[in-house]
Amino acid sequence: MKKPNMQSPYAGDQGNVLPGAIGRRKFLSYIGVAGASAAVVAACSKNDDDNKPPAGSIDLGSGDTGILNYAYALEQLEAAFYTQVIASPFSGITANEQALLTDIRDHEIAHRDFFKAALGAKAIASLQVNFSAVNFGSRDSVLATAKAFEDLGVSAYNGAGQLLADSNYLLLAGKIVSVEARHAALIRDLISNGSFADSSVVNANGLDLASKPEDVLKAAAPFLKSVLYAGNLPTS
Repeated sequence: MKKPNMQSPYAGDQGNVLPGAIGRRKFLSYIGVAGASAAVVAACSKNDDDNKPPAGSIDLGSGDTGILNYAYALEQLEAAFYTQVIASPFSGITANEQALLTDIRDHEIAHRDFFKAALGAKAIASLQVNFSAVNFGSRDSVLATAKAFEDLGVSAYNGAGQLLADSNYLLLAGKIVSVEARHAALIRDLISNGSFADSSVVNANGLDLASKPEDVLKAAAPFLKSVLYAGNLPTS
C-alpha cells in the first residue's frame, strides 16, 4: 500500500479509549450477537498454536481464534487512527465531517472492544501504533489514510470469511464488514463524490475485493510498532 505524503507523528496505545455513548453491551445489542462472547471464549480454549513466533512478535493464534485476533488487530488500528483524528481535527474540518468521522470512530471502538471482550484471555495485547507518516492537520492526509484503512478492512474481512470454521463467526464478520463498507463508501465520497464503488474496490462481477491475511498485514505493518505473527492462521 502506498503511504500518503504525511507528517505530524503520533503513536500510542489506544486500548483504554471508549466514549461513554458507545459500550460493549450497546454494540452487542446493535449487531444482534449478545450471546457471542461466551461462544467465542469457549471455542478459543480449544485452539493450540503449532508454530513459535519470532521473539518480540505477537502471535495472532490459530483456527478461529487466530482469525478473530486478526480482526481485533485491524479494529485496534482503525480505532486508534480515528481517535486521533477526532482528538486533533484537521484544518478546515466542517461540522458535518466532524460528526461523520466521530460516528466512524465510535463504530471502530465498539468493534475493537467487542473482539477484546469476546476473546477474553485469548485476545492479543493492545497494539502500539505508528502514525508518524500521517499529517493529522491535513484533510487530504487524513482522508487518504482513512480510505486506505477502510478499503483494506473491507477486503480483509472478505478474505478471512472463508477461513472461519464456525458459521456463527462468519455471520458476525458479515455484519461488521457491512459497517466497514459503509465507512469506506463515505470516506471515498468525501474525497471524490461518486467514487464510493469504483473499479479499484469492486470487480467486474460487482463484488468487493478480498485480500489474504498476509497481504493485509503487510499493508498495515507501516502503521504499527507492534509486530504481528500470522504463521498459525488457517490458510483454507
